[in-house]
Amino acid sequence: MVSDYAASVQGVALRVVKLAADGTPFTGATGNGWVTNQFVSLSFTPTYSEGEEIEVKAADGTTCVYYQVPDVMKNVEIELSICAPEPELTALLVGGTLFGTQPDYVGYAAPTLGSIGTPNGVSVEVWSKAIVGGKIASINPYWWWVFPYTTWTPSGERVLENGAMANVFSGVGVGNANWGDGPLAAQPWPYTSASAYQYARAAATKVPATTGPVAVT
Repeated sequence: MVSDYAASVQGVALRVVKLAADGTPFTGATGNGWVTNQFVSLSFTPTYSEGEEIEVKAADGTTCVYYQVPDVMKNVEIELSICAPEPELTALLVGGTLFGTQPDYVGYAAPTLGSIGTPNGVSVEVWSKAIVGGKIASINPYWWWVFPYTTWTPSGERVLENGAMANVFSGVGVGNANWGDGPLAAQPWPYTSASAYQYARAAATKVPATTGPVAVT
């Protein structure tokens, strides 16, 4: 289709999927994936390794050789804010122990001190509305954002007060060619996963409209 230059407005769904040691989506049990529409925001910032500056000056002080090595992208720094504690999502992002039994988990315990909660990382996908001329686009009405390999830590204070508790996580994302076409064979991601982030237009959000576990196939 010819580009309609759609804007990205409002995050409508988020999916987190556990990864195997080789970076592929961890198939099998329903608890390996989680979808939610109860998130406040997801932001990401590409970070770069600054290229070396090479300069040689002649005896009279003038520059006779100069070259700036281009900056190289290292990763993306990501921040996710969710509305409620969501024990299952927290455990997928940072590891730890769930209290209760699936699907009726009632609480969560953080990983033990000194341990790595999610050594294999997780993939994160977000869908947002594609807006053209003030309304949702008639063709491919969503943007599909993909972060094929991320690792996370809780960030910020958790404050019990006369207000909602902040639930914020900080992450780092890199490319993951083994993520391939994603966690659902019936709804594949048709492009590359070797980059730290990518996005494309989509006809649907590919996930349920409600919060809960999702099977990985």
